[in-house]
Amino acid sequence: MSSLFDQHRATLDSALAAIRERGFWTAYPEVPSGKIYGEHAKQEGLSSYEARLNGDFELPGHPEQRRVGAEVSPFLGTAAAGALGIRYPAADADLLVSHSQAAAAAWANTSAEARVGICLEILARLNRRSFEMANAVMHTSGQAFPMAFQAGGPHAQDRGLEALAYAWEEMQRIPASARWVKPQGKAGDIVMDKHWRIVPRGVSLLIGCQTFPTWNSYSGLFANLATGNTVIAKPHPAAILPMALTVLVAREVLAEQGLPPDVVLLAAEEPGEGLAKAFAEHAGVAQIDYTGSGEFGLWLRRHAATPLVYTEEAGVNSIVIAATDNFDAMCQNIAFSLSLYSGQMCTAPQNLFVPRDGILAGGERKSFDEVAAGIVAAVDGLLADPARAIAVAGAIANTDTLGRVADARALGRVVRDSAPVAGAGAARTATPLMVAVDADAAGAYEAERFGPISFVVAVDDAADGVRRAASLARRKGAITAALYDTSEAGILDAADAFAEAGVNLSVNLLGGIFVNQSAAFSDFHVTGANPAGNACFADSAFVANRFRVVMWRRPAPASA
Repeated sequence: MSSLFDQHRATLDSALAAIRERGFWTAYPEVPSGKIYGEHAKQEGLSSYEARLNGDFELPGHPEQRRVGAEVSPFLGTAAAGALGIRYPAADADLLVSHSQAAAAAWANTSAEARVGICLEILARLNRRSFEMANAVMHTSGQAFPMAFQAGGPHAQDRGLEALAYAWEEMQRIPASARWVKPQGKAGDIVMDKHWRIVPRGVSLLIGCQTFPTWNSYSGLFANLATGNTVIAKPHPAAILPMALTVLVAREVLAEQGLPPDVVLLAAEEPGEGLAKAFAEHAGVAQIDYTGSGEFGLWLRRHAATPLVYTEEAGVNSIVIAATDNFDAMCQNIAFSLSLYSGQMCTAPQNLFVPRDGILAGGERKSFDEVAAGIVAAVDGLLADPARAIAVAGAIANTDTLGRVADARALGRVVRDSAPVAGAGAARTATPLMVAVDADAAGAYEAERFGPISFVVAVDDAADGVRRAASLARRKGAITAALYDTSEAGILDAADAFAEAGVNLSVNLLGGIFVNQSAAFSDFHVTGANPAGNACFADSAFVANRFRVVMWRRPAPASA
């Protein structure tokens, strides 16, 4: 019987080629089609999800001191009506770290080839369960089903595979052994046999977020596992199920291969327990992957027991509108970016910098107010059909977001008010709020206001908009930036400014590609070069420090 590595070698080889070439490639199709995943896959996935509601989630052999679970679907209204009712095994940090440490030696002593094969098998099985995962992500994050399928399933799996490929490539740079010969002239050569081994860091903590519980977690998960580290997955208490399913699959594969399932553990908690801090301060945790607010990210960097902390945090993303050849298409593209998942994406734009004297659009002058009105009209048109609106906007994951929307109304002139999505029933929804302000009102637009909130900011000219957006990225962080301009000189100047600010730039996006989107194997998600995060999904730096290289050597035998 072939090894798991051999079974999946073609997938790994294709991923390795993709990270070098940076063209389009995916291992896991993003279309939720029965022709791809099986005629009955969608219904079977829904049935599997529904079977888990109002019951205990079983992880055989998992450490357990109590049961926890307080997830509520953003699509089903009140806590009573929308409660998933799933209870997960839970334990304190000391117990979980001790179990993780007990499994560490067996995993570290497993060959890199075997570890990578196991990771590839985990990804393959997760892909087959993409419909179940889509329902889990939908009803914990508020993503509409099409997005939950893509981002929670295939796109997350691609990110995991991408990190896995980088890890394999970095480990392969290290030879297992070498004969070292140093000429010494008449004294004869010095001949040594040298041996090197990959030594993992140890117990890894993975702190997930509610909005993208798998997409933002799989890079760290598979980078750690491939390099020989054990993983404790600490999901957001409002979105435990997606990572519980992931941990279940991983433990099943590990057990089948005769390895300790505790290589991967789940750290579930009730809201407000503060388990992440307990883990972060634990001396047994060697490294941390974190997605979430900048406030807690800063706390981790200052107070975690380990200095090895990889973060994706908050930022303030901007679009600068200088000129366009296709005003309507530009407005439609921006409208979709503002509306998608109700702005609850780390890549969603918040600030739209527009010259106060207007822009040239197809040779015609459009005033500041006309630009704002064009985007408003495009948002209204996009969300006019209730079925399409809920499929694009999804639901609001956290009630705090609605509070931010209410507060933002007072920050300037409302050019488009937020309202619940028409026909969304009990779902917690909010359409985009757009507020016009002058560039002097920095207190309004320079703070990150997560959710369906955007500011149309009047600036002196396009160069002023680029300067302000780039400065904001340097100071507060940004993951994306976008520019609409017809001047090649202006585009190149903006590319320089945003590169210096450490933020990826998209130029003149129209049609079916949006600034929110980040493609595995091609786009480096987050640069690590501004306060929005100190790591990138994924590059060599994301994986290379998760292991160290240790040598033993001795003189070669005399007969050598």
